[in-house]
Formats: sequence, structure tokens, C-alpha cells
Amino acid sequence: MMKKDYYDVLGVSRTADAAAIKKAYRKLAKKYHPDSNVGNVQAEERFKELNEAYDILGDKKKRELYDQYGHAAFDETAGAYGSTESNGFGNGPHYAYRDMNNGYFEGGEDMDDILKHIFGGSGAFHRGTANGFRGNGFNKTYSRHGFPEKGADIQRSIEVSFDEAAFGCKKIIRLQDENGQVQSMEVTIPAGIADGKVMRLKGKGMAGTNGGEPGNLLLNITVHDKPGFRRDGQNVYTTVTIPFTTAVLGGEVKISTIYGDVICKIKAGTQSGSQIRLKGKGIVVSGNPAVHGDQYVTVEVQVPKNLTPEAKQKLKEFEQLCNETGKSTHGGYAA
Repeated sequence: MMKKDYYDVLGVSRTADAAAIKKAYRKLAKKYHPDSNVGNVQAEERFKELNEAYDILGDKKKRELYDQYGHAAFDETAGAYGSTESNGFGNGPHYAYRDMNNGYFEGGEDMDDILKHIFGGSGAFHRGTANGFRGNGFNKTYSRHGFPEKGADIQRSIEVSFDEAAFGCKKIIRLQDENGQVQSMEVTIPAGIADGKVMRLKGKGMAGTNGGEPGNLLLNITVHDKPGFRRDGQNVYTTVTIPFTTAVLGGEVKISTIYGDVICKIKAGTQSGSQIRLKGKGIVVSGNPAVHGDQYVTVEVQVPKNLTPEAKQKLKEFEQLCNETGKSTHGGYAA
């Protein structure tokens, strides 16, 4: 049976440029793709013709040979595969390429990428074995067993404490495979991970079909709160309460951090609502252990209650003294 002219197969003229050929192939491949024509043998054969035609016309060197010698340039009976022997058309070299059902095609436009762009996902091709295109192409089993398909992703939620998210940890999760068997898997949670992040473990999802790659395992991270601590990005926010006298006279205060307690100096005259910055006491940047956020501590001044008459008298004397020296302030006093 005589083969159809490749230009006729794609519906383009012999003067069509590479862009026009590619456009025609994309349009027809989408129309006749087996995924869109399940059980349609005619569409399947048409799809094979399109790919055979585009493999030749989409490659500059192959197209030149085809334009010069026609189908004979790719008939392995006319010369050795990939050889430079005499081709029967003179003394020039002969570059024979096997028929697509008998071996590999070399070079040319990557049809896998084109079909992925049309259909999305893993498309109709897979990284190959014999009986198809080398590297990216058909496998002969597609017409009988379907195209390779990537396995489904698995989504799971995993909960970690505030400190586990800050410093990293290991968690054991249990997954059920397609055979109903429960398997345990140890997962490393990286230091610095934030609430709501999704970890992707490549290839740990459901198995693919027809030789397709497995799906991924997607872990949705939930970070629990820690009393007294609030996280915003890599920074940590806390509050410390100091006595009225410390705020007025100055002193020291113990502040809790995720790395342990630290002693900080309080300046005389510190106002309620003031903020202390503890550099580097925040959360590590995930993937960059040399960089940390900061801790910001808001100071709350504790106003004394249930004062004795003597204490009240002393405060009145203090207020009077401040007024006399002109050091009174709005709602507070400067020492």
C-alpha cells in the first residue's frame, strides 16, 4: 500500500514554514488524540499517521531528504539504518530512518512536549523503551493497553507543635496502598516550616498505570500554637510584664525565648507598650539555617494595686516633685 504524502497528511503545502507545520500538527493531534477518541480505530490510525508525518516534516534535515527522495529516503530496504551508504539515487549519502512501527526515530521536534502543552499533565508519551520514539515517544503498547498515566497524588494532613516547626522533627505517617496494606513512612519536617505549607514528596503517591510514573505525596502542615508566643513569618512576638518601679528606675527582666530564657536590661523610664528586639531569636529560615528571624517583646508595665496608705503618700510626694521640676508627662513620669 502506497504511503500518503506527508504534506497531505498534515494538510499543508510544500512551501509551508516550520511554524505552519507545527500549528497544523497541533490542531490535528488534538482532534484525533486517542484520549479524545476512545475505541475509535480510525482516529487511532490517523493519529499515528500525523505523528509519522510530523516526525519527518518537523525536522529540518529529514524534511530536506523527504523533499528530495520522498518516502524512499526513510525506507530501510533502500540502505542501512543511519548509514551513509549509496542510496540508489546517485552517489550522495543515504540517511535511512526506520518505520515508526519497527524501531526508533531520531531527532526532530519533541512531540511529547507539544502534546503535553495541548493536553496538560503527562500527555500521551513516556520516556521510552523500544518500539517507539527514542527518549520521548510512543510505546507500541498504547494501542492495546492505553497510554502511560501518572499515578494519583495522595494528600495527608500532619500536625506539629510550635517548637517542632521551629526546629524541625521527624514524624511517622501511615499510608494504605492500593492492595489495602498499611505502610509506615518516616517524614522529615524541615526546620522553619510554617503553618499551611504543603510538603511534596515526589514519587510517594499512587502507582502509575501502563508504565507511568507514580504520583506524589502532599503533606498539609498544621502548626499548633504555643502559649505566650505568636509567629509572623520568621519573627516571634511575645509580651513581658515588669513592675512599675522597674519601669521608672530601670533594671533587669527575664524573657522567655524558644531557645531558653535570657536576661534583658530595662531602661529607666520605659513606657508600657515599648518593644524590645532580640536579634536572631526568631525562627530559622527554612532551607537556610544561617538566617533567623527576630523576637519582638512588648513591655507591659504593671500598675500596683492595693497600695498601703504610706505607699500612696510616697507616690503623691513623687508626683508633686515631678510637677515641681517640670518632668511630668502624659500618663507617666520620666525619672
